[in-house]
Amino acid sequence: MTTATLFLVGASHRTAPLELRERLALGAEAEAELAQELAEIASVQEIAVLSTCNRVEIYGVAAADEAMDQVVAAFCTRQHVDAREFGRFGFVARGLDAVQHLFEVASGLDSQVLGETEIFGQVKRAYAAAQARGSVHAVLNRVFQKAFQAAKHVRTNTAVTAGQVSVANVAVDLALDIFGSLEGVRVLLIGAGEMARKTGRAFASRGAGNLTVSSRSLERASQLASELGAGVLPFEERETRLAEWDIVACSTSAPNAVISAGAVRCAIRERAARPILFVDLAMPRDIDTGAADEANLYLYNLDDLAQIAEKNRLARLAEAERGRVVLSLRADSVWQQLQRQLAPGASGEGRQAQEPAVQDRGLRSVVFA
Repeated sequence: MTTATLFLVGASHRTAPLELRERLALGAEAEAELAQELAEIASVQEIAVLSTCNRVEIYGVAAADEAMDQVVAAFCTRQHVDAREFGRFGFVARGLDAVQHLFEVASGLDSQVLGETEIFGQVKRAYAAAQARGSVHAVLNRVFQKAFQAAKHVRTNTAVTAGQVSVANVAVDLALDIFGSLEGVRVLLIGAGEMARKTGRAFASRGAGNLTVSSRSLERASQLASELGAGVLPFEERETRLAEWDIVACSTSAPNAVISAGAVRCAIRERAARPILFVDLAMPRDIDTGAADEANLYLYNLDDLAQIAEKNRLARLAEAERGRVVLSLRADSVWQQLQRQLAPGASGEGRQAQEPAVQDRGLRSVVFA
């Protein structure tokens, strides 16, 4: 009998450029459809998909090594990405290294902004979705649950999350650098999801008292506006009235840009010499990239914000290393237990391991012909 393999296939900000990450990004519906498709691969026993602004990662348990190739092929076909291109920027991990990687992701140690806390909730939601689909069982259940425990331990026992570590807070610091003060500054939030909520709260906490929310869902926009004490802008008016705002922060889940380059140019002309700051927190990007060269325009995307956050990152590196040591020990302990579940004929944790399911270590590039 063949030993089952715990594996990870993915691409993230560490390996893939922004343009490719846009093409790999999955909306909620596409994520569910992909997970269902992967679960139907004959040798795949468990599957979970994590898709965020900066990563798409597929965690699985399979009875055959070629399952990883099949997973990548199915994913690339769905996203209309050539497998060879994905192979240049993707990575794979097996066994202990897949466990360690998830632990670091959930803890914010693998994030573009080191120590950010949003990723913890995103991993939890990915796991809950996999549970609801019935695509995770004994192995991935344990891996994800232990990842949550490890992440909480790192956040509690290290200072890796100290300072302004979320992209929302970085965006607010950027706005302060440009405008000096947020008093009287008009802020438009396009999108009404969790990122918009955190961004709105961050702006409000730093003195921005003139907030407006616009979303494709008027109900969601109204709900968030009520929470923030903000106004509501009908979504269909977002481009024609763009010049009214000094800061526009976009974080929708739309598959294409919701602010065109033409709308940006018109807004800049209307504002004369007054600058306008666009913060694009979406993946794929919400603002047409053709707008980037306009005068009096400050346009920042997720990668730009990560570079700005680098100055805060250095102070947290030592704490991050402390966290990785703790996670390594925890991951090793969990992996020793998991090998008994992955062994041929295993029916529970009490079975003794016969052969390690995986011998190789480390994240590596995906290699395809």
